[in-house]
Amino acid sequence: MAAQTRTQRQAAAKKAAATRKRNSAKQSSGTAKASARRTTRSAKGTGRAARTTAKQAARATARRASAETTRFEAVARQAERAVLIPVGAALEARDRVNATVRTYSDSRLTRQQLNRFERRGATALRRNRRAVERQAKDVRDSVETRANEAQSSANDVVDRVLSLA
Repeated sequence: MAAQTRTQRQAAAKKAAATRKRNSAKQSSGTAKASARRTTRSAKGTGRAARTTAKQAARATARRASAETTRFEAVARQAERAVLIPVGAALEARDRVNATVRTYSDSRLTRQQLNRFERRGATALRRNRRAVERQAKDVRDSVETRANEAQSSANDVVDRVLSLA
């Protein structure tokens, strides 16, 4: 191959430079497109993440508000209870006093109430008497069994002594 002239070398150099620029532009263009795609996806993901975060924040705020409302309601119920308990106790006492006065101001109701007390007392005594009698019987039986065992042991000892003599 013959030596190139200056013009040919310059032309070849320009051609090579043009090829390098073209290749670089292609690569840069591909990189730019890929970067643009990533940026677009990232922006979509960021937007989605922002929406999700906003929804979660709204839910958390609603839960917090609900919890505070529930707490306030619990405190209100406790305060209401503190007022209602003494009122209920006073009404219960009043009703019992009225029932007692009504019972003992009428001779027929008084007689019925006294008969009821008598029956209840008799039942309690019967029940307790039966229990005491049952315990006494159990103790008697236990003592009798032990006495019989002692008698049997004593008889065995006597028989052995007699058999040795």
